[in-house]
Amino acid sequence: MTMTQTRTIERLPVNEAFARVGDPGAVDRAAEGLRAHGFDARIVPDGSAARELLLSLVPDGAEVGQGASATLDQIGVTAIIEQSGRFAAIRPRTRAMNRATHMSEIRKLGAAPDVHINSVQAVTESGRMVVASGSGSQLGPIVSGAGRVVLVVGAQKIVPDLETAFRRVEEYNYPIENVRTQQVYGMRTAINKILVLNGDFPGRTTVILVREALGA
Repeated sequence: MTMTQTRTIERLPVNEAFARVGDPGAVDRAAEGLRAHGFDARIVPDGSAARELLLSLVPDGAEVGQGASATLDQIGVTAIIEQSGRFAAIRPRTRAMNRATHMSEIRKLGAAPDVHINSVQAVTESGRMVVASGSGSQLGPIVSGAGRVVLVVGAQKIVPDLETAFRRVEEYNYPIENVRTQQVYGMRTAINKILVLNGDFPGRTTVILVREALGA
C-alpha cells in the first residue's frame, strides 16, 4: 500500500476590507498624485482596456521582464507577452535555464530589460506606491534597471496613506501570497523587502489605474 503525505498549509487571517473598491474618486486623486511625482498615470475602465493600453506601450520585439503578478495574469497580458511571439519575453528563457549552472545569467537577464511590467501592492492617494517582495528580484528593474516600467493597478489597491499601504501588505497581500508559495514551492513567503516609490523621471514609469478590482 502506498502512503501519501499530506502537506499542511499555513493559512493566516486575511483582511478582506482591502479587497474592496472604496471611494470611486480615489482613482482620480491617486492619478493626480502620481502625475505630481513624475509618473505617467492613465485611467481605464476595466481589465480589457488595461491590457490593450499596456500592449500599446510595449514595442514589438522589445525584451520584456515581468514579476509574478495576479493582475497581469488575470487580464491576459502574461500569456500574450510569453506566447504571442511579438516580444522577447524574459521569463520563458530563464525558466528553461539551469539555476545551478546559469544563475548569474538568469539574474542579469531579469535585472535590466527594455520594459518591465508588473503591479504593486498599494498606491496612496498622494501618489506613492508600495511593492513588497520575498526575494526582491522584481524590485531592481522597477527602481532603475529597466528602460521603461508599466504598472497595472486595480482600484482596490488605492489607499488613503502610506500607513494604510503597509497595513494592506501585511494584512491582505502577505497571507494570500503565503498560501500561494506553500502550494507552488512548498515553502512560506516573507516580507523581506519593501520598496516605496516616491517619484520617477518623467516618461519612464507608466501607471495604469483601473476603475475595478484586479489581482490581489
